[in-house]
Amino acid sequence: MLLTITTTHQPATDLGFLLHKNPSRFQSFKLSFGRADIFYPEADSHRCTAALLLHIDPVGLVRPKSGNPNAGDWLGRYVNDRPYVASSHMSVAIASVFGSALAGKSTERPELADMPIPLEADVPVMPSADGPDLIRRLFEPLGYDVDVSGQPLDERFPEWGHSPYYGVRLSSKIRLRDLLSHLYVLLPVLDDEKHYWVGDDEVAKLMRFGEGWLDNHPLRELISRRYLKHQRSLVSQALAQLLDAGSADPGVIATRHEREEERLEAPMRLGEQRIQAVLAALRDMGAARVLDLGCGEGRLIEALLGEPSVRSITGLDVSHRALETATRRLRLDTLPPRQRERITLLHGSLTYRDKRLSGHDAAVAMEVIEHIDPTRLDAFEDTVFGNARPGAVLITTPNAEYNSLFEGLPGGAFRHGDHRFEWRRGEFQDWSRQVADRRKYDVRFEDIGPVHPTHGAPTQMGVFTR
Repeated sequence: MLLTITTTHQPATDLGFLLHKNPSRFQSFKLSFGRADIFYPEADSHRCTAALLLHIDPVGLVRPKSGNPNAGDWLGRYVNDRPYVASSHMSVAIASVFGSALAGKSTERPELADMPIPLEADVPVMPSADGPDLIRRLFEPLGYDVDVSGQPLDERFPEWGHSPYYGVRLSSKIRLRDLLSHLYVLLPVLDDEKHYWVGDDEVAKLMRFGEGWLDNHPLRELISRRYLKHQRSLVSQALAQLLDAGSADPGVIATRHEREEERLEAPMRLGEQRIQAVLAALRDMGAARVLDLGCGEGRLIEALLGEPSVRSITGLDVSHRALETATRRLRLDTLPPRQRERITLLHGSLTYRDKRLSGHDAAVAMEVIEHIDPTRLDAFEDTVFGNARPGAVLITTPNAEYNSLFEGLPGGAFRHGDHRFEWRRGEFQDWSRQVADRRKYDVRFEDIGPVHPTHGAPTQMGVFTR
């Protein structure tokens, strides 16, 4: 059973500091079910690969363990695929030998531990009885490029079809701790089996290693169910905690603070001016299929319904509560069928890849990007400009320079309680031009709202076109 992790971050040998394993040393660690070897097949300043090779003791698997109902099934436990496939054994090995890296700790390179770097994980034999599609559906929403290669059950008998084992390569610019956490949780999920007893403490592990990504994952229920070996009470407990965590996610908090921002901007009717500016830009480009990213309570969608040229509108939001409010605002239950068919509301995150976001003429992120943690902006870029890749992208965001003109807004404060940052005009334009250059878009900028001679307009909009 093998896992390799490769980086091209330079100097690439810093991977050794992150993993707390010296590239020049071969190391072995004894585990309850066998042995884990750590070595580096390649290690220079340009490229470094760490290999975790797991040796499963087949006799150790056969030894009866107290409380195991299958203790008498020696043959079934001896003749199996456990020594060869990535499974919960690999998860235990990751936690045992890469524990500090999994916790995001690095004494020698603390700043690097918190930095997304190019990483590639190779798992030569990953089990998936559900086929390659489930592998992609688990990892692609987390921002990975996923390369899956299948193998025939027996090369001599091609009519037998494919085996349930796949070689998988995951590539992303990501923190090492996040990569290890994803593998720790999702390897047993794909295998749909655990080699040890699952109790209440496994719920705590799932919450700890799923923090920051599991609550918004499209397959969080399947992940929870399989990780906890289908134990209904534990799964219910985990899902309840995930829902509690979700109440603090950006979409929900944005709804909570929205009224305060509206009151601040009300004198200039800035919300309405933003909508009209977006509609004008969409009309100019003739967009017929529009994606509203972070649609919230559906105000832009409501305005888009009045545009005859817009044939389909897809709204995406991370908050179930906001989507429920949008459903009521748009009166989806009572709309005429032809109008109702124009609207699709989706639950999802702007920083996770999602195939449902493809195929649109234009995507709009109106007052959304500032709710995203700066460390996740690369994931947002990949999701929107790389994965969804619409013909045009419209992004509106506050101009921080204008904040000093708002009465009642303390100096240095953001307009909204959930804003993670607010860009000055030069900062937004620099970011936009870099994204446009990387993703082969053109970009232009528009002011929204009254323009002050020194501080500019209250809202800035970037219009990306291909």
